[in-house]
Amino acid sequence: MASSSQHTIDTPDTPISIDFEIIKKLTQNEAAAVDQLILNELSSDVVLINQMGHYIVGSGGKRLRPMLLLLGAKALGYSGNSHLTLAAVIEFIHTATLLHDDVVDESDLRRGKESANAVWGNAASVLVGDYLYSSAFEMMVRTDNMRVMEILSKTTTAIAEGEVLQLLNCNNPDTSEEKYLAVIARKTAILFSAACRLGAVISNATKEIEESLANYGQHLGIAFQLIDDALDYTASEDELGKNLGDDLAEGKPTLPLIYAIQNSSKKEANIIIDAIKTGNRDAFNDVYAIVKSTKAIDYTEKRAKDEAEMAITAIENMPESEYKNALITLARFSVQRNY
Repeated sequence: MASSSQHTIDTPDTPISIDFEIIKKLTQNEAAAVDQLILNELSSDVVLINQMGHYIVGSGGKRLRPMLLLLGAKALGYSGNSHLTLAAVIEFIHTATLLHDDVVDESDLRRGKESANAVWGNAASVLVGDYLYSSAFEMMVRTDNMRVMEILSKTTTAIAEGEVLQLLNCNNPDTSEEKYLAVIARKTAILFSAACRLGAVISNATKEIEESLANYGQHLGIAFQLIDDALDYTASEDELGKNLGDDLAEGKPTLPLIYAIQNSSKKEANIIIDAIKTGNRDAFNDVYAIVKSTKAIDYTEKRAKDEAEMAITAIENMPESEYKNALITLARFSVQRNY
């Protein structure tokens, strides 16, 4: 197993001082190789594909999903090269979903820059998203591992189902917390889970360890999305990299809104209900005041912290290493971040 002497990472018994850069250093060499692989795979004689691919892949982001795969594999002593290919595959799938999301949501800002659809249009964004999906599967096949292909094919299917479920819930203020969590479990958390599971699969880990890592990823993904929901009402636009109130403008009944409707007066609830139905960004200040007064943000953050703790508990049976400690710290980072 990997040694734990190279870097200091917070563990459950030490004070938390979240430093994402310290975690990144654990996989910096592999991450650089993944970035180079991504650039190589984006090489196409279709100029627009190169332009758009480089624009969105190079526009920042935490590369959290591929990082989870790399950390999981290294935590289990993996020494091959398939983790690099699969980390790039995970990032391609994630990037494709961002391109499609921005079209569906009619977003004009992504990671603090104009979204690809705002620059090149919806048709180009959808088609290049499809190209990235296809490229991801072409790369995946190179691993010559049926288990890997099974996991990723099921994952992309689940993501598509989550997207459709979210579309059905849009402008629907009657969406329950249970239904909303079902959406983010498929739309967001499933790719976190798949990244972690793949790290175990290519390391020939036991079924128990594989399920532990997959469960870690699932809980982490839910926690991550719930904090995103809260940040839509609390972060600064510069930190968040998108417009505040986007979820409201898109008619998305996220958890802060669902909770606020259930815990406010009828008059206040109707303000939120109307804003969700119409996607009224102009109602943001009124809605924010109600969300704040009902402590809906506190509730959402508490639910996220519960999920993060379940993620940490899920990997208790993994061997001790600096990489396991990094996974634990990432779970804490996911709920303490402001971007």
